[in-house]
Amino acid sequence: MLADRLKTLAPSSTLAVQAKAKELRARGVNVISFGAGEPDFDTPARIKDAALQAMRRGQTKYTEVAGVPELRAAVCAKFKRDNDLDYEPADVLVSCGAKHSLFNMAVALLNPGDELLLPSPYWVSYPEQVRLVGGVPVAVPTQEATGFDLDPGRLRAAVTPRTKVVILNSPNNPTGAVFSPDALEAVARLAVERQLWVVSDESYEALTFEGRHVSIASLGRDVKARTLVVNTCSKAYAMTGWRIGYAAGPRGLIRAMTDVQSQVTSNASSVAQWAAVEALGGPQDDVAKMAGEFDRRRRLIVEGLNALPGVHCVMPRGAFYAFANVAGLFGRRVPPRDAGGKESGLAGSTDVAAFLLEHAQVAVVPGVDFGSDAHIRLSYATSADLIREGLARMDAAIRRLA
Repeated sequence: MLADRLKTLAPSSTLAVQAKAKELRARGVNVISFGAGEPDFDTPARIKDAALQAMRRGQTKYTEVAGVPELRAAVCAKFKRDNDLDYEPADVLVSCGAKHSLFNMAVALLNPGDELLLPSPYWVSYPEQVRLVGGVPVAVPTQEATGFDLDPGRLRAAVTPRTKVVILNSPNNPTGAVFSPDALEAVARLAVERQLWVVSDESYEALTFEGRHVSIASLGRDVKARTLVVNTCSKAYAMTGWRIGYAAGPRGLIRAMTDVQSQVTSNASSVAQWAAVEALGGPQDDVAKMAGEFDRRRRLIVEGLNALPGVHCVMPRGAFYAFANVAGLFGRRVPPRDAGGKESGLAGSTDVAAFLLEHAQVAVVPGVDFGSDAHIRLSYATSADLIREGLARMDAAIRRLA
């Protein structure tokens, strides 16, 4: 028999949508996928060249568990350059992607029954990782009318004697929200006052289109001493497959997370680490160019979504996702595909996603797995032409609803 912890474990819905789209394409179905959470750009040539040079130098062996010193130094330089945060290499752990960094945190910090506050909507893996180690994820709603900004009052009201961690994700997956400085200040005060840990997932930092990215760790010495900052090379440098994430924070926590990693994966890929040294330390022009293109696509997809009957979407301020409200489609009837078929109704985001895949050949991710059944998530990490075509297909399918 499998372990009891797997009875409540849900597989990643975002990866499931990507797999389904690939399967349909392999069968000859022309599917447009808005499911992928990765840039459609190639890794910049300078980064790939650094990996090749590392292989030629024979840097293909085990490294220190926490990462080669050169990469941890590059991470420190990045934090100083971009976030005005001072860390030393001993305060840094390099892992197999930001998801791995977050799981190391969960194992190192959470005892069974400990609560983690999770602003909702949230990335699908946060609650599942917490449950895997026996923790209790507590969803704290945000409001669509505010652009899904943090609600410090609701976070404060959700704190109990079992609360240990607050996790923040800005820019946010799935909503694209960029949390306001005032809200971050309020959460920083709460964390210091109630002695909570803060985990700040800043994986989409480079894709901040409105306002300025602010790391909560930069708001004062007291909150920095209680904050783990998590980031990755995946989004800013189109390096999703290289699997390099990193975390910086209080040295005791970093040591504990390193001990966890030492018994699970050991070091991240040695070759990928040397590529990441170049990514973080080399010219950043490619990052700005990619962000500019995502900004153009952001406006295109949101304008198109708001033109669809029964759909509306707030303008995301960061990341590369649109979180569209499709509650206006609930209750509508899906006509049968053939004379012998039966009509069916749309009653939630899973129904809407299934309808769009079958009737429009467009793949989206149901919002229910992100904490909101009224929404679907669409990644605009695809070309402008495919965005236009996908929106046209969605429009035609929706207009056929009864």
